[in-house]
Amino acid sequence: MRQLIKIILISVLLGSVGSSALMADVKKGQKYYLKSFKSKFKMNGTKFASLHTQGEWMALFENRAEGFIKEFSKNYPKSQKLLTKPSTWKKLQHIKDFAIEYASDSGNVPSCG
Repeated sequence: MRQLIKIILISVLLGSVGSSALMADVKKGQKYYLKSFKSKFKMNGTKFASLHTQGEWMALFENRAEGFIKEFSKNYPKSQKLLTKPSTWKKLQHIKDFAIEYASDSGNVPSCG
């Protein structure tokens, strides 16, 4: 019985510590996109999210969003400074969830039009 409790507690602890990806939020991503990126990319959230499929978005956000930063810095040079700021990484985690949730192949449509 004691061993079972230890196993459960360790599982809960590891699950809560190791799940940073689960902490990202689609709604926060939508909010951050509208506040910080919409004016830089000159497109609404619906158009932005539908630029890629879910798999493409996942690939772009690998390695601390290296592909995303490279693509959008190239296509929107005025956004490069914002995209490369260390503090932007936290927002990009949420924007990733937003982009994947409303990707072109997801069938979902954001309300941010």
